[in-house]
Parts: sequence; structure tokens; C-alpha cells
Amino acid sequence: MAKLKAHHVRLTTFIQATEDEDKVLEAIATFIPDGIDDDDVKVGMEETTGFFGNPIKVVNVEIKRSKAVRKFLEHFKDLLSEKDKQYLLENLDEKVDEEGTLYVRFNKQKAYLGEAEIDEGADVVQARIKVQAFPMRKEAVVKAVREWLEE
Repeated sequence: MAKLKAHHVRLTTFIQATEDEDKVLEAIATFIPDGIDDDDVKVGMEETTGFFGNPIKVVNVEIKRSKAVRKFLEHFKDLLSEKDKQYLLENLDEKVDEEGTLYVRFNKQKAYLGEAEIDEGADVVQARIKVQAFPMRKEAVVKAVREWLEE
């Protein structure tokens, strides 16, 4: 059984002025599994301004403790449909950077409904998973993620 190991996980999304903050936070909560202590989930919010002067909030969620990261990875994999797993497998080289981070973007509206659907659009929840691999090279990370998704 291939287990994926990761140093930490970051989830990021934007709250536009026209969006309900609670609903966007609920969308992000779709990716946080039950059983992770609140102390293990760090939520930060920054206020910024969009191109046309509109207020935007940037939400960053970070999970660092190894036990919580393991639970997140199990939950993350369970959320993925077979179609989305296949999409990731086909595009894995583009989804992993040279530092070993896996990037996956999910439709924010679907996430609010409790569904995880990969989406390359603009209105997304982005997951960044800093994968552990030895040696720490992109190829090793791609191999580890591939084995994990294919099992």
C-alpha cells in the first residue's frame, strides 16, 4: 500500500466582496477532515484590494503536524473522483514543481456543496501539498504521487 508523506498542506482561496464569507469558509472546510484538532489547523485571512479597487480577502489554511497531514491526505484522496484522479495522473508533471509541491485547484462552488471537483478556472480553492520524497527531486515526488493515486 503506497502511502504519501507530506511536510505540510496549504489551502488558499479568495473571498470577493460579493461573496458570503461564511459560505467560502464552508467550502474550504470540505477539505478539512473530521478528527483533526482545531489546534492543527491554522487559518489566516488578509484583506487586500482587487484590480478595480474592490475589497478581497485572501484565506490561507495551513496544516503542519504530521498526524493531521496524514489525515488530510487520506481525506483528500477519498474526495477525488476516478475522473479527477485520472486527470491528475495525466497532468502530474505540470502539477508538481521543482521544490516538490503538488498543486491542485478545486471548484469553490462545488466545494461549498461538499464536493471536490478539480477545476482550472479562477474561482477555486487551491491545495498545495509539500510532498516528502527521497531524494527530494521533482521526479521522485511525481513517482510517489503517481503510486499513491494508482493504488
